[in-house]
Amino acid sequence: MRNEIPKKILDWYQNAARRLPWRGVSDSYAIWVSEIMLQQTRVETVIPYYERWMQQLPTLRALAEAREQEVLSLWEGLGYYSRARNMQRSAREVMRLHNGQLPADRKALEKLPGIGRYTAGAIASIAFGMDEAALDGNIRRVYARIFDLDVPVQSKEGVDKLWIIATDMLPAGRAGDYNQALMDLGAMVCLPRAPRCDICPVNKDCLANEHGTQAERPVLAEKKQIPHWTVTAAVIWKDEKVLLAQRPDNGLLGGLWEFPGGKVEQGESFEDGLKREIREELAAEISVGEPFGVYRHAYTHFKVTLHAFTCRLLDGEQPEPVEANQLVWARPADLDNFPMGKIDRQIARRIIAEQNTPRLF
Repeated sequence: MRNEIPKKILDWYQNAARRLPWRGVSDSYAIWVSEIMLQQTRVETVIPYYERWMQQLPTLRALAEAREQEVLSLWEGLGYYSRARNMQRSAREVMRLHNGQLPADRKALEKLPGIGRYTAGAIASIAFGMDEAALDGNIRRVYARIFDLDVPVQSKEGVDKLWIIATDMLPAGRAGDYNQALMDLGAMVCLPRAPRCDICPVNKDCLANEHGTQAERPVLAEKKQIPHWTVTAAVIWKDEKVLLAQRPDNGLLGGLWEFPGGKVEQGESFEDGLKREIREELAAEISVGEPFGVYRHAYTHFKVTLHAFTCRLLDGEQPEPVEANQLVWARPADLDNFPMGKIDRQIARRIIAEQNTPRLF
């Protein structure tokens, strides 16, 4: 019965497969781009990003030769910006070491920046027809239910068991289709909540369905409480331009542009915390004016509430990029040209919308 599972899933996939812009293409570069974008991101979100990316950077060479700011702008809104930067690093390595062609070898793929075991297996199987297993979130959930795994799927024990299952279940010569079929099954039928077991092609083979444990699978590790930070940002005006700082290349949102500021320390007011941050980041003194909105965002490991203020430099002050790559004075009409994180983009959009209103300073 176990040997029949891949066939049933492949038969279902033949009629139910999603139509996606990266499906049915032989370009390994296009498949690689799609797999990186799909990591922890919904397909519906990825499609317009993928299409825009492939229009502007249609080849691996184009990515390797692009300006980093262009790459980050195309990626803006997908999050996990290190993935975009790693893609460009990988593209340059491929141009240098592999004659501009992604290597048709899983182990060689894993040596490239940003490509781990799952992504390497997906590229190797889908792009090159190799018998390699893949294990994304959808596939983990499908297998955790079919085999009724009672260990956390992201623990070492759970990961080891799932890779053994994924490798053992792989149908020779059909790995690419099978991996995509499992992804679609998890996205369309074996849903995180309220799985559609009645239409599942392997419902009679699924141990969780037999035992009534679908709602309990996959087992997830208990989530730790994530910290919440209160931060500030300065919208500093001068001669009808606003000051932007480029974040350091390493770390969160590396290479993106922001309105300078930082965390408020215990016992500080927003205004005092913002003045201190600007002093530390820009070696400058500011006057803090009217509030410019409150913005909230949840990152993977923490949440922030940001309080923005309209500010000006005190007479004679000249900001310096003490903790930034560089500084620039930008006109509101040019703000769309600077890649930013979600909160800073919200601030930028408000500036653009209000650029014809009188300034406080």
